[in-house]
Amino acid sequence: MDLTAPIVEGAAAYVDRWIALQRTLHRVPGIQVALLHEDRVVLSSAHGLADVEEDVALTTDHRFRIASHSKTFTATAVMQLLQAGRLRLDDRLDAHLPFLEGSPAGGVTIREVLGHGSGLVRDGWDGDFWQLFRPFPDRGDLERIATDEADVLPANTKFKYSNIGFGLLGRVIEAVAGAPYATYVTEHIIEPLGLTRTTPDIDGVADGEVATGYGSFAYAERRLPIDPVHTGDLASATGITSTASDVVRYAAGHFDGDERLLDDRTKRIMQRTEWKVEGMPDAFYGLGFEVVEVGDRRMLGHGGGFPGHITFTLFDPSAKLAVSVLTNAIDGPAETLATSAVKLVHLAAAAGGEGDGQRFCGRFANVWGVFDIVELGGRLHRLDPTLADPTAVTTRLEIVDESTLRIADTPGFASPGERYEFEWAADGSVQRVRGGSALTSYPYERFREMAASWDRFGPRDGAPS
Repeated sequence: MDLTAPIVEGAAAYVDRWIALQRTLHRVPGIQVALLHEDRVVLSSAHGLADVEEDVALTTDHRFRIASHSKTFTATAVMQLLQAGRLRLDDRLDAHLPFLEGSPAGGVTIREVLGHGSGLVRDGWDGDFWQLFRPFPDRGDLERIATDEADVLPANTKFKYSNIGFGLLGRVIEAVAGAPYATYVTEHIIEPLGLTRTTPDIDGVADGEVATGYGSFAYAERRLPIDPVHTGDLASATGITSTASDVVRYAAGHFDGDERLLDDRTKRIMQRTEWKVEGMPDAFYGLGFEVVEVGDRRMLGHGGGFPGHITFTLFDPSAKLAVSVLTNAIDGPAETLATSAVKLVHLAAAAGGEGDGQRFCGRFANVWGVFDIVELGGRLHRLDPTLADPTAVTTRLEIVDESTLRIADTPGFASPGERYEFEWAADGSVQRVRGGSALTSYPYERFREMAASWDRFGPRDGAPS
């Protein structure tokens, strides 16, 4: 499935409009989204608020806690040291961390930790730092946790996620490189890629630069703001702050042929599958990267969950496509949005049309809801932008004449063979359209204004003009 610049740019424009509505539907304070193709960021946008209480609009410069994306940075640093011959993947942890000598955790290998096959405890036996009841573990805390019954399962039994394991990898990097983790990552990953809005933690980040994180409606009447905190010795597992556009530029450093971070041979070692993630269809793990199948496309990336921030990134190293979605809510649908963004690119790439239907495109509404008519890959589609996956149910439309579309391909309940008939305003914009159960629909903003002026929906003598 070839991706050309026009196909990706057209899909990106729709992704942006779709995510804007999804933010409203999910009542998420703010969403940042970026999409990169080849070497160019074709979409970088922000919707909603960085701070609800202060009514601060979210911008593309606001940083987010991208949390477990940090593991990919840590894995990249480890692989750089491997490539330089300074460590081996089958090195035991205690070969570099003397405090682990004599403990079960000391016997697991770097490869086992990178792939979450070490069997180590996820967060220790008191994980309440994740809800800010106490600080994140410092150096002494991490050493205590790693030697306190940390070997939950025998190594190489199954995929078992471990933040503690990646905290220990941060210490391995320090021991081998002879520099603090933050210094190494900054000098060998962040700076070579020119990621000006990315830092290993919130140290040195000014107040207001990080979007305020928020809690859930599941346990409160409003989303409660969550204070920013340092991640201590778990920065290598969860500390990094960044923006969506910086994250996709970072992903580009892992594309085929890009050797700014690693050579292709080393990237292939990172990106091949180590484990199937049990209980999650189409989910696998490499060495520091999640491996996800989206349609017929094998993609890599990572999610991130931090108190108040949920984020997700996917990239295809061969097609040179990357998308990142960052949300400042503890239950933000970042993974769903990023995955569906890729599916929209797929829909555009599979279309193969000639592209002469822009005048019909727009967002329309009636009492039943909202729909979009959008041109993707040169073909017109009717999509439901309220769906978590707007490609799940698609209606392909064909142009009949300058004011009429025919429903060419759609599920049987959705009026196949019938028409959408457009009425135009004097300025050439759509005034209204009839179709889909022969309902009259109106441009979205106009219908919002109409609905705001009504007290209720009730019988009327004809459709509003």
